[in-house]
Amino acid sequence: MELGWACSHSVWLCFLVCLLKRLLRCDLLLTPRLLLHVGLVVLLQAVSHRFLPLPLSAALTGTACWLVLGGAARSKRIPAAGKAVFITGCDSGFGKETASYLDSLGLKVFASVLDLNSPGAQELQRSCSSRLTLLEMDLTKPEDIQKAVHFIKAQTERTGLWGLVNNAGFNDVIADAELTPLHKFRACMEVNFFGTLELTKGLLPLLRASQGRIVTVSSPAGNMPFPCLAAYGTSKAALSLLMDTFRSELAPWGVKVSVIFPGYFKTGSTCDPEFWKGKKHQLLATLPPDLLEDYSEEYVEEINKQFVIYMKTAVEDLSPVVNSITEGLLSPQPLAKYYPGQGLGVMYFVHHYLPYTVRDLLLRTFFIKPRLPKALQLKHSNTPHTD
Repeated sequence: MELGWACSHSVWLCFLVCLLKRLLRCDLLLTPRLLLHVGLVVLLQAVSHRFLPLPLSAALTGTACWLVLGGAARSKRIPAAGKAVFITGCDSGFGKETASYLDSLGLKVFASVLDLNSPGAQELQRSCSSRLTLLEMDLTKPEDIQKAVHFIKAQTERTGLWGLVNNAGFNDVIADAELTPLHKFRACMEVNFFGTLELTKGLLPLLRASQGRIVTVSSPAGNMPFPCLAAYGTSKAALSLLMDTFRSELAPWGVKVSVIFPGYFKTGSTCDPEFWKGKKHQLLATLPPDLLEDYSEEYVEEINKQFVIYMKTAVEDLSPVVNSITEGLLSPQPLAKYYPGQGLGVMYFVHHYLPYTVRDLLLRTFFIKPRLPKALQLKHSNTPHTD
């Protein structure tokens, strides 16, 4: 009896995990037919448990689950050949992999990089077809943005521009909001918000004319207060709201807007311990003495040490994010939001449905758990204890 129940529960667990993973990877469409089939499997399980031995019932339910997964509607894509897309931040990471993949699908890819001579840019030039065009653009420079907009307009005069992928992002500080210099907040906003806003607005006439797509890579840090990511998180929060506004305002024009909220993936210098070591020393050298006295150098050292440890969990396979971007561009009915990555479902469930204290505990447990600042340690040590 216990073995039968264990088999039955294992079948359902495997089925639900596989179904959820394929939905998150955009391999399947969540259609009424799929929901109906899942409901029929539930009914089948209830009936078989009543009239059949548990092992046989589990086997029958497992077969039905396998048939549902095999017969579920695959995510279809619109024809890609010849469509033009512009992708920012292609020196490495998501941008580079997406540019390469879309080129392999036959799209005409315009890929912006910070440096045309960077290893990532040169690799794209070598490995991709002649359809791919590299552009040098810095989102903090309005002249670069205007130059790119004019170039794209000229190059897509006959074909039109189908898609814009706002992938470029920036962060170079791991610290509490109070410890983060104001210019670091401005730097994140310049790239992650204002530069992206200016570029998007410049290309909107082309995207409205083609009834095309805008796909933007944001971050869960823009939805939740990840410890020590205040500058980055606030800029991504502004970006996410901006894109949600665009989604609503551009719907009458036929332009579809999607936002990607990736988990933690290994992308470029953001996963290089030496990069963060240098940024930590820069931060310590610029902090006001009284602020450093309240927090202590050990406090800054500890949060950066924890972040370097967390970096080891970064996923090297970028395909879930690349697939989500591709779906946003080529799905007949793209989702407004995509969440590729491990553990995001649990994280967002806790964020939306459980008390903030539970969410904060989760973030501190799995990301960074700052120690008490020095001034608070001294305060607690001087507080008299009563029996």
